[in-house]
Amino acid sequence: MSLGRRWPAPASGALPVMAGASMISFSPVFVKLALVGPTTAGFYRMFFGGLLLAGLLLASRQSLRIERRHLASCLACAVFFALDLSFWHRCIHLMGPGLATILSNLQVFFLAGFGVAFLGERPTWRLLLAIPLAMAGLVLLVGLHKGGLGQEYVLGLVYGLFTALAYAAYIITLRRLQHEQPAAAATAHVTLISLTCAAILGLEALWQGESLAITDQRSLAALLGYGLCGQVLGWALISRGLPRTPASLGGLLLLLQPALAFVWDMLLFARPTDGLELAGAGLTLAAIYLGAGGGRSKASDPPRGGPRG
Repeated sequence: MSLGRRWPAPASGALPVMAGASMISFSPVFVKLALVGPTTAGFYRMFFGGLLLAGLLLASRQSLRIERRHLASCLACAVFFALDLSFWHRCIHLMGPGLATILSNLQVFFLAGFGVAFLGERPTWRLLLAIPLAMAGLVLLVGLHKGGLGQEYVLGLVYGLFTALAYAAYIITLRRLQHEQPAAAATAHVTLISLTCAAILGLEALWQGESLAITDQRSLAALLGYGLCGQVLGWALISRGLPRTPASLGGLLLLLQPALAFVWDMLLFARPTDGLELAGAGLTLAAIYLGAGGGRSKASDPPRGGPRG
């Protein structure tokens, strides 16, 4: 009997999802550790990740060919993801890895709003409960109870919300592409999106006067880890496990990513956190889970939110 058959069906999918979410939770840590600008960090994530994906395709003798009718959708995905990373990395530098990652996962509410406004979806009780819950959690999490926020903190909050909006636009565009593409072309499309996104971020860095130079071994190791874990291995594990995991369990397990990012922020960067902020983090994560529609029963129906990293 194979090892895979000894696990119950939900566990066989849950383990790779947990491993992938845990791996991706280190993405903002790599950004913080790399002594490069925020746009440069995004460039190297996509560049190293795209090269690794291209190498895997060539090693498995899969085609890198992209049909011409899919090029526009791939370009749109690359543009939205470049915006997402650019905003997110700035938020990480201003607010820290934990809070920046939780803010970026609020994209579930932008996705829900898109579904209601343009797809004729009806808001569920989960969404109606999640919105005020998220607002209450954010009030505690960003420290409004302390009597005021600095200018940089407010700017970081704005970047975090723009991150969520850009990521929601990326997911919407990617889902449209996934409906159009044959399953065999999925990895080729992600490879093209990664390398195109790297090119966009590289041009943005040069336009902003941000150097693309990696000046020390610590930054090189952090950026290689970012590309490998955030762009390749973490997503591969999650993509493998989610189809074999009930949606309600999958949505809960994916919250490991922002939750662990918050823990790493406290442990590795000594983020000062009081009890009310911890309560705010818990409320916000619960709201994200509710807003992601975690109660759906089909294992093949992935949660709205997806992991962030």
